Amino acid sequence: MKFALNITDWQARAPGLSEATHWQQWSREPYAIDPAAPQAKLHELPMMTARRLSSGSKLAVECGLAMLRRHDIDAVLYTSRHGELERNYRILHALAMEQALSPTDFALSVHNSAVGNLTIAAKQPVVSSSLSAGRDTFQQGLCEVMCLLQAGYQRVLMVDFDGFLPEFYHPRLPPQMPTWPYAVAFIIEAGNSLSCATRPGAPQDETPLPQSLLFLQRYLQNADAFTLPGERVEWQWSRA
Repeated sequence: MKFALNITDWQARAPGLSEATHWQQWSREPYAIDPAAPQAKLHELPMMTARRLSSGSKLAVECGLAMLRRHDIDAVLYTSRHGELERNYRILHALAMEQALSPTDFALSVHNSAVGNLTIAAKQPVVSSSLSAGRDTFQQGLCEVMCLLQAGYQRVLMVDFDGFLPEFYHPRLPPQMPTWPYAVAFIIEAGNSLSCATRPGAPQDETPLPQSLLFLQRYLQNADAFTLPGERVEWQWSRA
């Protein structure tokens, strides 16, 4: 598989990181993201909406609103490896304990709740979709973006995110798997400034950063070429 694209803008949030200057410094001097670091104050998301959203969706909608304010967007794609696991765990726990379910948890437990809340908060009926593909969620999302560009949408907003993974699951997860909330947003257009090709790869250990943050790190480093590990393939990137 081969494809190429242009990235015209980006924004990201994670514990202790929010401003572009913070991320630039992080990319030059890579260090582990501290899950205990505070999340930055939200500026775009209405307070009443923020109260209803899970930790990851909150960041994803915040980044999406900032991008919609700065750009005219033709289509939106949200990608998340674990989706609303945080909220779904609460539902399952309530059922197991024979407790009443939260109507808010039930209504917002679907995978596309984040992108739906984005379009509602922005009051923009833009074409939108949501995708999950395991460890390769971010890269498969880019493949979906290419389909949108081929379909005629000129400027696509893609947001990759995940929320806090409940502690109940931690003993069964690889020890290095990120369990903290983050969101990364990109504005993507047709072009050739960045090219990606796949090659067969042997299974590798889980990385301490999600695929989208690994990509952002290399992108901000202006690396001429870099490789992102996937579940069954390696994703090889190069700059024009």
